[in-house]
Amino acid sequence: MTRFWMFMLLFWIFTVGCSIDKVDISIADSRKPWVMDGFIKADAYNPILSPSQELIFEDPVTNEVLQWEGRNVLNPSAIVKDEKVYLIYRAQDSAMTSRIGLAISDNGIDFVKQESPIFYPDNDAMKKYEWPGGVEDPRVVESEDGTYILTYTSYDGNIARLCLATSKDLKHWTKHGLVLGNGKYKDTWSKSGAIVSKLVGDKVIATKIDGKYWMYHGDTDLYMASSDDLIRWEVLENAENEKMISVLHPRPGYFDSRLVEPGPYALLRKEGIVLIYNASNAANFNDESLPKFTYAAGQALFDRDRPYKLIDRSEGYFIHPDKDYERIGEVNEVCFVEGLVYFKNKWFLYYGTADSKIAVAIKEN
Repeated sequence: MTRFWMFMLLFWIFTVGCSIDKVDISIADSRKPWVMDGFIKADAYNPILSPSQELIFEDPVTNEVLQWEGRNVLNPSAIVKDEKVYLIYRAQDSAMTSRIGLAISDNGIDFVKQESPIFYPDNDAMKKYEWPGGVEDPRVVESEDGTYILTYTSYDGNIARLCLATSKDLKHWTKHGLVLGNGKYKDTWSKSGAIVSKLVGDKVIATKIDGKYWMYHGDTDLYMASSDDLIRWEVLENAENEKMISVLHPRPGYFDSRLVEPGPYALLRKEGIVLIYNASNAANFNDESLPKFTYAAGQALFDRDRPYKLIDRSEGYFIHPDKDYERIGEVNEVCFVEGLVYFKNKWFLYYGTADSKIAVAIKEN
């Protein structure tokens, strides 16, 4: 063989080998049988929800009539009820106070908004935690007796606190206070409660493991809490230092190098507990293919019998900002996933875009 052809052969082997490595990295997660891949953004319809100047509400705290979702709609949860998708979403007025609205759809894409918010700060015992920042980032699951369990973030303008409420109809709610309790964690910054649940038909039902309900929470590292009744929760602590146990961490060099935060509920499947999580890219030592502070979403797998035990984790993100409405808004470069339903034999994943609008991605069964 001439030197020329030897050189060409070596060149071909080198370039193909490099290409295969790149492909392996990009498709590695699809080879993991537990990963929920194949979500496709509904580009023909997105964004499916935008803020409206027409919806008004008389605020019970200020007695002012205001455009309660006039600035932004974002970060939706979702649940199937009566063969319809109920989208439960965060909305902000011009003062950036957040309330929670409801929109209903027959097909998972075209939604009709309810005129008034269904959950908001009021002159009640929770006002000191919820005003003036409001109530944020809902996540809803159903209990076995048909009660809806809402985890949400209260924001007093200084500290974000994870809270919980219940309802029988998704419209009238009873507030149950702080998830982390009134003890040493009362004034701890806490957010984003994702309860371990299972799919029963088209319903997402909170499920017990080893006799308890479990919740992932946090927005830097992820922590856990457990409960006997879905109302009162106990934080998982290290017995030696009496601090919360972290079960998922940011990773230098990855898309989740800055922080991790739960997405929708955590889904119990045969392979384990699949947690879709939101992540932010750090300012440095990050994923250099993404702008710094980009919010994208990954997935993690926890042991189905020991929910605190991490088994596997996606190498990369499965959704990230690449549309104008995801890249430019109140906060740039954001896809924040928070709603997931199984509806008409498809998975619908609802997410906030640039903290300004709401979009959907769909996965065939």
